[in-house]
Amino acid sequence: MSQPRSILPPDPDPIKPRYTPPPEACDAHCHIFGPAREFPYAPNRTYTPADAGKETLAALHRHLGFSRAVLVQASCHGTDNSAMVDAMRWSNGRWRGVAMVGHGVTDRELEALHSAGARGARFNFVAHLGGAPDLRAVSEVIARIQPLGWHVELHLDAEDIGTYRVFLDKLLVPFIVDHMGRIEARHGLDQQPFREMLHLMRNERAWVKVSGADRVSSRALQESGAAGTGRFDDAIPFAQALIAAAPDRVLWGTDFPHPNAKVMPNDGELVDLFARIVTDDAMRRKILVQNPDRLYWPEKQ
Repeated sequence: MSQPRSILPPDPDPIKPRYTPPPEACDAHCHIFGPAREFPYAPNRTYTPADAGKETLAALHRHLGFSRAVLVQASCHGTDNSAMVDAMRWSNGRWRGVAMVGHGVTDRELEALHSAGARGARFNFVAHLGGAPDLRAVSEVIARIQPLGWHVELHLDAEDIGTYRVFLDKLLVPFIVDHMGRIEARHGLDQQPFREMLHLMRNERAWVKVSGADRVSSRALQESGAAGTGRFDDAIPFAQALIAAAPDRVLWGTDFPHPNAKVMPNDGELVDLFARIVTDDAMRRKILVQNPDRLYWPEKQ
């Protein structure tokens, strides 16, 4: 097996956003990495990140103006959710989580994850991070988590939606597609993968995260630019189209600390980019507060 590659650390100097998020705003997609001395990375991982533990994330959120978060288990920790569980418990209910679980997970383990704050299970369908899982095994896990009221999070390329259309249409739980389906902005709004994404959003169980603008952007790969210079602005029309398609089923997050980023974003820059994507304060509150409540804090409803 090849050695895992090291990836870039996050920008150490996030700018202070001009936009101030509303009270109870939620960063609905971010990660806890290590620290490795306490929470070792998975032996079969494809990359090794810089440590970014719970204190680092909490400090960033204070700086950006977020009081809540959804921690998403990343592939570098595999199905060992210990770092995420520790962080959720430490947060006193301010952080919820999306776990990665294997086919052999027990009911007791699922109940422990739920008690700690997990509200979903994530499955990776991206080839360079290990490829698609066994759909039969995924379906069996989904049947196990459904009684807990969990949703499914899919790290999925929009160009592969057609391949999994039957599977997606049969899902009986809410499901989220990460990072706008990892669309490539250079191919334009009329590209087939993005049409597939918009069609998918007609499904009342389908949600999308309009995060990962740095992943979607083609401009940032072609041009140099500092934080705050609009280097990811070519992702804006895609996010706006997805929001218009299903405003009640959209979430946003920083993706801190940005694993596998080709162009490292500045997290303050991303907050201000969100404010340019969504200019209406009521819609901003819906995406940052009300929509996360429905999936992660349903007891508030």
